[in-house]
Amino acid sequence: MTEDQLQAGAAAPAEIPRKTGAEVIAGYLKTLPQSPGVYRMLDVAGDVIYVGKARSLKARVSNYTRLNGHTNRIARMILATASMEFVTVATEAEALLLEANLIKRFRPRFNVLMRDDKSFPYILIARDHPAPAVMKHRGARNRKGAYFGPFASAGAVNRTVNMLQRAFLLRSCSDSVYESRTRPCLLYQIKRCSAPCTGEIGLEDYAGLVEEAERFLNGESQTVREMYQRLMQDAAEKLEFETAAKYRNRLWALAHVTADQSINPEGVEEADIFAAHQDGGQTCIQVFFIRTGQNWGNRAYYPKADRSLEAAEVLDSFIAQFYDDKPVPRLILISHDIANRLLLAEALSTKAGRKVEIRVPARGTKSSLVEHALTNAREALGRKLAESSTQVRLLEGVAERFNLPAPPRRIEVFDNSHTGGTNAVGAMIVAGPDGFVKGQYRKFNIKSPDVTPGDDYAMMREVLTRRFKRIADVELLTEIETEVTEAIADVIGDAAPAAAPEAESTEEREFPDRPDLVLIDGGLGQLSVAREVLAGFGLHDIQLIGVAKGPDRDAGREHFHIPGRDRPLMLETKDPVLYFVQRLRDEAHRFAIGTHRAKRAKSLGVNPLDEIEGIGPMRKRALLKHFGSAKAVSRAGIEDLKAVNGVSADMARKIYDFFHERSA
Repeated sequence: MTEDQLQAGAAAPAEIPRKTGAEVIAGYLKTLPQSPGVYRMLDVAGDVIYVGKARSLKARVSNYTRLNGHTNRIARMILATASMEFVTVATEAEALLLEANLIKRFRPRFNVLMRDDKSFPYILIARDHPAPAVMKHRGARNRKGAYFGPFASAGAVNRTVNMLQRAFLLRSCSDSVYESRTRPCLLYQIKRCSAPCTGEIGLEDYAGLVEEAERFLNGESQTVREMYQRLMQDAAEKLEFETAAKYRNRLWALAHVTADQSINPEGVEEADIFAAHQDGGQTCIQVFFIRTGQNWGNRAYYPKADRSLEAAEVLDSFIAQFYDDKPVPRLILISHDIANRLLLAEALSTKAGRKVEIRVPARGTKSSLVEHALTNAREALGRKLAESSTQVRLLEGVAERFNLPAPPRRIEVFDNSHTGGTNAVGAMIVAGPDGFVKGQYRKFNIKSPDVTPGDDYAMMREVLTRRFKRIADVELLTEIETEVTEAIADVIGDAAPAAAPEAESTEEREFPDRPDLVLIDGGLGQLSVAREVLAGFGLHDIQLIGVAKGPDRDAGREHFHIPGRDRPLMLETKDPVLYFVQRLRDEAHRFAIGTHRAKRAKSLGVNPLDEIEGIGPMRKRALLKHFGSAKAVSRAGIEDLKAVNGVSADMARKIYDFFHERSA
């Protein structure tokens, strides 16, 4: 499937459609084929609200033209549909893979959405160096070497790499550090590296250690252990106790690695295990990774799905999205039988280029593995619901302490960071009933030429203006959409479904895009700026609070400035709501500082030669090779610059003037 095919018709409509609902959908039936394909439903704003696949596009779409017999979710979806787009494919399996790709790309609100799709870490033993290094790796696997994974988390990789260092003494330093060593580093002293960099071990012997580590990671842990036991015994019999102790320590490290298995994958060499549990209107899916007969960790997911969907339906859509950009194992074990199990197995087999089996085990070892994953899913969801309950109570406390009309569902906190006005950035963090929503954090590079370096008020004004202009634009479009929908409802009248879809409950509504409460890290001055910005966009219903540090900047003595209140509010020192607000403020500060430091570090690597017009990569390389550094170039005279290959008299004058004008 080409990018052009995916993009076909993806642009937003040039004008607001005049109709929505089943009548619009019925208009496409005359031209739809009976072939497999993927369809997209769009609302009046041109946003994709649902992506579906079909064995027969015409048969599937015709189901949406009926005026009754739908669930509330489907009825709402039909009523919101203003246009549709289609892509035909050769097989239903191809349609399934394309559907998963488009769901992850467009994130439609009526589909099951995989909320966390970060890449998984791997262990890489790099083979592009005479002395291969062991390291953590993410992203494209384009470096020569052996990859082992996926692991469920970076922590699992770090622990395994640490144990590999103890057991096999492999280096973990970068190639540049390796080349610059003149004596062994600390890792050699604490017996975590064999120091091939300084010749403490020959490259041939080191290659043997690398081979042993790969055999271990490939599942031959028992063979490697038996080899070390034999070597330890031989060394002890020869009275080479230091050598024997070395092999004993490696055995200890191996025992620690193999013992760190929360489930026993006996008889299962390569598999992913999916188990879904539902409670309180939410779904938790636990994924365990078994590779080379070892458990390489697990991760819990909480996909966004309508409360009416059963666990099997959520699991069905989730698995297809999960493998959109991840390698597929030979065996997938699942806790619930899914409608598309055979079709999904066919699609994943095509994707992997080998047979992939999806099973719902009923007995034996594999059933025990699924049951263990299901227990973890049940416990993880229980913890999440308990945490959400605590968070909800804190939000209720915020509403009570600050006299808000209702507990906030979305809180945004803003902060700025800079060093003497340089590398200035703004930061926004978001929190809600489930805690911090890090996927919606935002960074703002302060780029307005009107902002005086170090002017905190002007920086806050720019950040808030950019943030709330977006909200105001979206709300204007939504208002137009609502007016159009109401006008259509007035016209079609009796043609509307007999049973109108019920309104969504608070829990069913997705996380809002606009805040109920905005916290500003600052006092009255910062708060006044925020009030002016929000008033300028007509956003009068968003609550504002300025959080100012108390006397001597002591935590616990914060002053809360609230519009309409003459004196700042202070909370009791041990009030849980105070701790909660402090956590929000500290998280915003941490995020702003981290963003600023990253920008500052990046700016330190900027070469002033890049700013000179006419200096390309070749001239830059020639200048640095001739003078050694950009600083030395800045001190050079015109005659010295002309001596560089490729630098003419005019270019030499330009370089000289650039640095001397700059320092004038």
